[in-house]
Amino acid sequence: MAATAQKLEIGNFIDGEERPAAEGATEAILNPATGEEIGSAPLSGEADVDAAVAAAGRAFEQWAETTPGERSLALLRIADALEEQADELSRLESLNVGKPIEAMREEEMPFLVDNLRFFAGAARCMEGRPAGEYMSGYTSMIRREPVGVVGQIAPWNYPLMMAIWKIGPALAAGNTVVLKPSEQTPLTAWRLAQICAEHLPKGVLNVLFGHGEPAGAGLVRHPDVAMVSLTGDVATGKEIARAASETLKRVHLELGGKAPVIVFDDADLEAVVEGVKVAGYFNAGQDCTAATRVLAGPKVHDDFVSGLAAAAKTLKIGDPLESGTELGPLVSAEQRERVEGFLERAPSHAETVTGGKEPSGSGFFLEPTVVDGLQQNDEMIQREIFGPVVTVQRFSSDDEAIAWANGVDYGLASSVWTRDVARAMNAARKLRFGTVWVNDHIPLVSEMPHGGFKQSGYGKDMSIYSLEDYTEIKHVMVSLS
Repeated sequence: MAATAQKLEIGNFIDGEERPAAEGATEAILNPATGEEIGSAPLSGEADVDAAVAAAGRAFEQWAETTPGERSLALLRIADALEEQADELSRLESLNVGKPIEAMREEEMPFLVDNLRFFAGAARCMEGRPAGEYMSGYTSMIRREPVGVVGQIAPWNYPLMMAIWKIGPALAAGNTVVLKPSEQTPLTAWRLAQICAEHLPKGVLNVLFGHGEPAGAGLVRHPDVAMVSLTGDVATGKEIARAASETLKRVHLELGGKAPVIVFDDADLEAVVEGVKVAGYFNAGQDCTAATRVLAGPKVHDDFVSGLAAAAKTLKIGDPLESGTELGPLVSAEQRERVEGFLERAPSHAETVTGGKEPSGSGFFLEPTVVDGLQQNDEMIQREIFGPVVTVQRFSSDDEAIAWANGVDYGLASSVWTRDVARAMNAARKLRFGTVWVNDHIPLVSEMPHGGFKQSGYGKDMSIYSLEDYTEIKHVMVSLS
């Protein structure tokens, strides 16, 4: 793509137009595979937030009155445009995030296009309770109405996909949006804004760039923002919930995860190793649902550890733009240092079986790592590492496995590996996680919800349930006399 041959200078999208930040400040955009600067993005301030929210507020009056069919058609056209420009978008995401381009193009792009098409269809199928006479002489009905202006804050690990997960249900329900992507990974959100501007009325989707303070925090505090949606870490989610309480905004939070992978002794070990190899190291482990916390039964533990260590060594690390690359860099030097800090602080009873080192060369790479011998209260078990590190614990009984799996603050995703249907169903019932996969880890479909229990947040992405989050319920009661 010619545009990436020179440094990209991107701007905010407000009211259908690309603009620099009001104060003119910018920040460098880096390529994590090389550490080189590839562009610059605005550092938005209070004036930019005010302008974007005002534009969304003006647009809401008309967008909320459009028919579901009109909103559906707009989303379908955007989905078609994303599909047509998949190569360009994949390259931008690879350059800015460090994702292997083949995984982006073949895995993420088809899924996010499908997700937008799902919400195009769901826009026409929103349901309330049927109209009826629940009091003599009156007919009652339920209306689902949009919330209003929604501030949405997307993370750096899946910038384009998370943006789609957020704008799809919000726009389908008739809301208008101010989206703020991570300051580290703005490129695909910028291109998304350009594409959407061709298919949406002015002001329906506005995109602001910059840091959480003041841009993200300004959105949360703004009195004209009716709802805030965040995908991010737990600490940020708590700050947003506190700030939003001042104006009683609706809050939608998809926060961190510490997904347990319970491997019972009767599991297909070859399938488990391959599954964890993919789901543990995909996107360099920078995924809140990543299969990075394995609890293995006493009979399979040793074989699993040796099998995963061998499999991890086969992963091809390198330039994300090269064919065959399976493991790209972490998103930044700071993120790599954070992951390495966990390894440096590992307790003496833990063993780094493989990996944990920086490969030679430039960029923010880290070898795929397996750490065994960890105990339930260890930092690496209790906190989200968010890197290419898989930890392993040996459990002694089914009850202990379930207790350890649930024994963290997070509750986003989990998986169970067994040939025993009753054992799988029992585990799925007892696990306190928003998703439980059986004999696999990480497949997603647009029709099913994604969201967490406990400190992994509340609210759902994807599925018809997310439309419920982005709508208000109104009771209309009509006298028949």
